[in-house]
Amino acid sequence: MRNEFWVFSVVSVVGIGIAGYFWHWVWWLYLPVLPVVLLGMYDMYQDRHAIMRNYPIFGRGRYIMEELRPKIYQYFVESDIDGRPFDRTLRTLAYTRAKGITDTAPFGTQLNVYEEGYEWMNHSIVALDAHQLDQKPKVLIGSPDCKQPYNASILNVSAMSFGSLSTNAVLALNGGAKLGGFAHNTGEGGISPHHLEQGGDIIYQIGTGYFGCRTKEGKFSDALFAEKAAIESVKMIEIKLSQGAKPGHGGILPAAKNTPEIAAIRNVEPHTTVFSPPHHTAFTTPLEMLEFIARLRELSGGKPIGFKLCVGIKSEFLAICKAMKKTGIYPDFITVDGGEGGTGAAPLEFSNYVGMPFKEGLAFVYDALVGFDLKQHINIIASGKIITGFHIFRAMALGADGCNSARAMMLALGCIQALQCNLNTCPTGVATQNPELVKGLVVSDKKQRVANYHKETVESFVELMAAAGLTHPNQISRAHLYRRVSMREIKRYDEIYPYIPVGSLLHADTCPDAYKIHMKEASPDSFAPVVPVF
Repeated sequence: MRNEFWVFSVVSVVGIGIAGYFWHWVWWLYLPVLPVVLLGMYDMYQDRHAIMRNYPIFGRGRYIMEELRPKIYQYFVESDIDGRPFDRTLRTLAYTRAKGITDTAPFGTQLNVYEEGYEWMNHSIVALDAHQLDQKPKVLIGSPDCKQPYNASILNVSAMSFGSLSTNAVLALNGGAKLGGFAHNTGEGGISPHHLEQGGDIIYQIGTGYFGCRTKEGKFSDALFAEKAAIESVKMIEIKLSQGAKPGHGGILPAAKNTPEIAAIRNVEPHTTVFSPPHHTAFTTPLEMLEFIARLRELSGGKPIGFKLCVGIKSEFLAICKAMKKTGIYPDFITVDGGEGGTGAAPLEFSNYVGMPFKEGLAFVYDALVGFDLKQHINIIASGKIITGFHIFRAMALGADGCNSARAMMLALGCIQALQCNLNTCPTGVATQNPELVKGLVVSDKKQRVANYHKETVESFVELMAAAGLTHPNQISRAHLYRRVSMREIKRYDEIYPYIPVGSLLHADTCPDAYKIHMKEASPDSFAPVVPVF
């Protein structure tokens, strides 16, 4: 639309000028045309609105509708993250925090507190002054074998690859991370120069395709990995086993988005659709996986090494825990994604029906680590529709030490959920490789918005913690949250997700009944479930 507008402007102005030379009455046409041309020029060169930059004049229609939305769109169309009607949406909350606009709401709660599924946290009569607490809580990540532990923010940018995201989107996310003092996960697409230009902390993710550290045959390369891991801004390394939006499927980079630059970074052929394998080839058993973690720790000079997964077959994760006890090798962190996670491209069946939901997966991983007496060695990072301070509080109640967010960070960038991520036609320049659309996203403006969103959301979490009378995130427990399970019944989170005793999975006589069948199926020597003999 930018090029089309230039053509319209030149043709209109020049055409009217030439026609006016012969017919003087034509000069009057400048009265309606010139204001449109000047307004369009302003739209093209302002920094704050990507839609207006990419679609001069026409893009203003979106903002007109945004003005009408509180009365029309929000009340009848939008819903919050759990599917309940909510006129002040979480999407709008992310926008307002990113833009530095007040996020308070009039008239009290706008949720139906008697609806099944409604959740809330306990507050304390002796609530604390949030300003007296640490406004930037951190979590130290690093097991005893880690030589370079990382003091991470409790909220970081979740995995999104360069390729699925544009150059300017990556620059803005990393620039926001630099401004706000948090980390930026590269996604499985590998480290690009755009991840390094702004100087923000990096979590280097390695997926099943080993992009950026692979041989021509697609196998893992120790030398290429060591080269990437040695970069100073790389603070942690994350092995991606699966992601919530399409667990067991592998990533997809459409051919239209696989530019020569991206192909060179990933060590693949340009202009081809790139599929990540559904499983790793560097290891095939739980024991081999832990040996791979130890290998990466050594190759990286002792940086924190962890893995990310959406929980599927429970015995497989328990098998990893058994392998940890057998070898004494521990990951520094585990990132737990929920089956409801998002992506730019995934089969509908995988998005909707595969993978354990976030809450159940997170609670299970925490309980399993406690049951094997491993939690003291390993931090848990939660990833799955984390948008508000309450979501962070809830994740920590279930067992997380920190959180990652992708969706909210994209909203802070200016994503309008046009659902064109896989078509290379994202109108805001966030999820496209079309240079004309990418121009709409101004890095200097959007990186500040990302930092603003992070700051406001973490401060909101601190205020919630203070309201509960707590001084540190490690004091949050499942006892602080309630859920309405029906009109007549309310349960506390520790009733819905009961804790299990420390070390209870190490002995058959103390193993909780709910775990017995999965423990019988779990073996450190194989991911395949052992068929129990009855």
